[in-house]
Amino acid sequence: MLFMVIERFKDGKTKEIYRRFQEKGRMMPEGLKYIHSWVEVNCDRCFQLMECDDLSLFQEWILQWQDLATFEIIPVVPSKQTAEIVNKTL
Repeated sequence: MLFMVIERFKDGKTKEIYRRFQEKGRMMPEGLKYIHSWVEVNCDRCFQLMECDDLSLFQEWILQWQDLATFEIIPVVPSKQTAEIVNKTL
């Protein structure tokens, strides 16, 4: 299943986030797959597309970063797939 993760950097923690990432990587448990990410121009938020089948893997990952950021995890469906479903009902 796909998820859009909205990571909100805590005030003044941007450099610490990048420092930890350089030192330790994403620190993601096996089974949680990073696909791509985008960072807001003002460095307040990072939008990450991820994939996994076990939601507890997000809990394990977030525990590694919760001192520097907060997280919102949103299940998403590719727009092409959604269009196919909607088009069946038209």
